[in-house]
Amino acid sequence: MTPAIRFTEAAPGLRQEFRRFVPFLLAELRPKGPVVTPFNAITAAIMLTTAVLLTIRFATGLGSITNLSQDVPWGLWIGFDVVTGVAFAGGAYVLTFLVYILRIEKYHAIVRVTVLNGFLAYLFYAGALLLDLGRPWNVINPIIGNSFGVSSVLFLVAWHFMLYMMAQFVEFSPAVAEWLGWRRVRRILGGLTAGAVIFGITLSILHQSGLGALFLMAREKVHPLWYSEFIPILFLVSSVFAGLSMVIFEGSITHKVFHHRVGSRLAATHDDIVFGLGRICAGVMLVYLFMQTLVFVHQQRAPFLATGWGAWYLLELVGFVAVPAGLYAYGCLRRRLPLVKAAAAMALIGIVLNRLNLTVIGFKWYAPVRYVPTWMEIVVTLGVISAELWVFRWIVNRMPVLDFAMGHGERSTARPVAARSAA
Repeated sequence: MTPAIRFTEAAPGLRQEFRRFVPFLLAELRPKGPVVTPFNAITAAIMLTTAVLLTIRFATGLGSITNLSQDVPWGLWIGFDVVTGVAFAGGAYVLTFLVYILRIEKYHAIVRVTVLNGFLAYLFYAGALLLDLGRPWNVINPIIGNSFGVSSVLFLVAWHFMLYMMAQFVEFSPAVAEWLGWRRVRRILGGLTAGAVIFGITLSILHQSGLGALFLMAREKVHPLWYSEFIPILFLVSSVFAGLSMVIFEGSITHKVFHHRVGSRLAATHDDIVFGLGRICAGVMLVYLFMQTLVFVHQQRAPFLATGWGAWYLLELVGFVAVPAGLYAYGCLRRRLPLVKAAAAMALIGIVLNRLNLTVIGFKWYAPVRYVPTWMEIVVTLGVISAELWVFRWIVNRMPVLDFAMGHGERSTARPVAARSAA
């Protein structure tokens, strides 16, 4: 039988499938809950304002809405959206390592939502790089080879970001296939997961440390309390507890907001998962503190402690690393969930401080005129976060993300469920 004949015979089935798919997709585009809510109103206003500001930015340049300059080319959008956001997304590579490499099945129930969070974080926060480029059309240079910088750390980070987003999409794609009811495609995509996970973990380890390596060239510009030749390894280690703390923090919120989508498997193991992740965070944070202490002694930073910068440094390291590490350990030992969640929030604040101290606050600390982000830069950052939350909510309300049993035979496909909920 020739390919043309096979296609002719298959064409009616394809047309019938297409006729079923279009109404299903249109139904899925409808809101799943109340449209007028405080959350929707606030975030919609922020995103609308962001759209206006970005129109001005791309029409008239960065200087129209930011305080960036030739002296300070990187500001809030790089320091928070990219450098901090990528650390927060580290939970995806850590959790997939625990589940697929170490085979710790306890965390399998949250692997999809964690990968989704990581994928969206990279998509939106790494995508925020485009906003910060003075010539945004040059963003494709690392791909097309117009200006390859093969010896550049930034070139490595750019390729790793792109490849890792592809790997994460492959990891999450079985959920999309289940949502669409494509059983055969689901089996094929499921077979690709292991390879995508190994590839993604390798990329993550390299570019988490690679982001820190970017600042090795700024020895004279970064405050001595934050500069070290060990920045790459410190970035990598801190991304482990930063990512897992974000998993605990976001997971606790998701568990309440999307309780109607949480499967019985996840509901029964939620507390044990949080305590397990908390114990890992406590151990990694102690390792991080030990490494920071070695760097502090090795680089003879003690004289700086008598300054205001020293007090700020201690606030970051003691108040938002040592204290949450202790809370993690005590909360897990006594099985007190509120303490573990408080430790997660404090650890996230500590990561924000660390990344901003290195990229913004402690950068060119000696300059008479310091960079301070405009209100418009802050609004754009909030707009990026709001857009990510909207996309996350849309996906979770439709795809088998929290009800992970949908991928293990409890329900045959996701499409009938989605169709009923839209009716």
